[in-house]
Amino acid sequence: MTIHTISVLAQDQPGVLSRLAGLVSRRGYNVTSLSVGKTHRPGLSRFTLVVNGDETVVDQIVRQLDKLVEVVDVRNLSESTFVERWMTLIKVRAPLDVRPHVLQTAEVFRCRIIDIGEDAIVIEATGDRGKVEACLEAVRPFGVLEVASSGAVALGRTGFGARKESPVEALQI
Repeated sequence: MTIHTISVLAQDQPGVLSRLAGLVSRRGYNVTSLSVGKTHRPGLSRFTLVVNGDETVVDQIVRQLDKLVEVVDVRNLSESTFVERWMTLIKVRAPLDVRPHVLQTAEVFRCRIIDIGEDAIVIEATGDRGKVEACLEAVRPFGVLEVASSGAVALGRTGFGARKESPVEALQI
């Protein structure tokens, strides 16, 4: 099974999320991430779903989603190149004796410090899935107290790298 990112542009109306989620769950698809937000176009929202499945299963999801009346556009972004970001808040145990080490680890991953308390720090890790997961693993030895993660947000690439090409091909003008 491989990971696929699906982008759905749909009408911003009550019940649309429920219909999308219902369609996916009724068919037993495993959604590992779901993110929804407004777009630059009034009245439309973008739904980003990350699902595990083989190509046949994902193609079926895309076809089924495309049949919904409220759906304006649906794409399997994994079929081309795309940019994707995850955001995770990590509350890490950080008493004074280890706090510099926690801060240094956060800096290595270019994280933002969101909150500092007497014995804990909240870190914001933003990036691709691999970076965010690596950051979480790096701070785990200090003691992770809580984690809250957004779903993936993604867009198809434009310009350099819009096609699946080698870095050398992308730089040739």
